[in-house]
Amino acid sequence: MVRTPSTMLPLGTIAPEFDLPNVDGRMVTFAAAAGPKGTVVMFICNHCPFVKHVADHLAQLGQEYTPRGIGFIAISSNDVSAHPADSPEQMVREAEDRGYVFPYAYDETQEVAKAYHAACTPDFYVFDAGRKLVYRGQLDPSRPGSDTPVTGKDLRAAIDALLAGRPPVEDQIPSLGCNIKWKAGNHPPYFSP
Repeated sequence: MVRTPSTMLPLGTIAPEFDLPNVDGRMVTFAAAAGPKGTVVMFICNHCPFVKHVADHLAQLGQEYTPRGIGFIAISSNDVSAHPADSPEQMVREAEDRGYVFPYAYDETQEVAKAYHAACTPDFYVFDAGRKLVYRGQLDPSRPGSDTPVTGKDLRAAIDALLAGRPPVEDQIPSLGCNIKWKAGNHPPYFSP
């Protein structure tokens, strides 16, 4: 398990569009997943211990904030030939078992991960209603094996600020997790193993 921090895409970046297959077999775009007040994009996967540590809380966030106008989408970009536990078939089971109320899409080409400069799982991005990036960073300070409870406090604070019409804090802490499992020869320029 390689502990990899997020790249901290510049604030104000416009959300890249995508068109990816969801676990329900339908294609999903950023525009379709977006909420009227903002959108959370999460790069996750099934097997990563950092994601497993917070996955139930991610489901809870979707259930709590979707009715308040925040859209959510989770994307898995891992190379499934090397990590079959992250396959689309397993993603269906994961979404059902966790109770995800948001799309969980598969980025087979890894081009969406590259467009977002995603580096780790989990990696979180919050965009405002105009698709501008207002937060990128950690869910909270909890990590697998730590005594710190999973609260989602950092991501929650960013979403709450967005809903209240305030800018999120500028001092944002990178997420930390397993590196995205890039296909051989497909490493983005910002990736350093």
